[in-house]
Amino acid sequence: MRQEHQTEAEARIRAAMRQLLTGPVPDGLKCDVKSLCTLARVPRPTFYRTYPHLKAEFDRQRTATQEAGRQPDQRLAQIERLKAEVATLRERLSRKDTELDALKEFQTTALSRLAAQHEEIVMLRRDSFPASSSPQLRPVE
Repeated sequence: MRQEHQTEAEARIRAAMRQLLTGPVPDGLKCDVKSLCTLARVPRPTFYRTYPHLKAEFDRQRTATQEAGRQPDQRLAQIERLKAEVATLRERLSRKDTELDALKEFQTTALSRLAAQHEEIVMLRRDSFPASSSPQLRPVE
C-alpha cells in the first residue's frame, strides 16, 4: 500500500511539474517548490525528504526553461517586460528633463538679450533725436 501511495504522489508531483513548467501557472501560485507541493497536494517536508530527485529534476527543468527564454509564469514574464518598459521610460524622462533644463536656460538668455537690445534701442533713439529738434517718440513696450 505504501509503494502505491508513493507512486500516486510521484505521479501528482510530475503532473504539477508539467503544469507549472508549461504554464499557465494557476492564480496565487508561482513556479517554485512551494507551489509545486501545493498543486501536487504533497507536504513540503515530505517532498524534500522522500522526493529529492524530483526536486532536483524540477529545478533543472525550470532553469533550462528560463535559459531558453521561456517564462512559464506569465506574471513573471509581465513583470520583466514592465521593468524593461519602466527603465526605458525613466531614461526617456531623464532626457526630457535635460532638454527642458536647456530650454529654460535658453529662454532666460533670450529674455536677457531682448531686454538689453531694448535698452540699447531706447538709448540710441534718445541720442539720435535731440529733445528739441525731433517729434516725441514714445518707448516701445
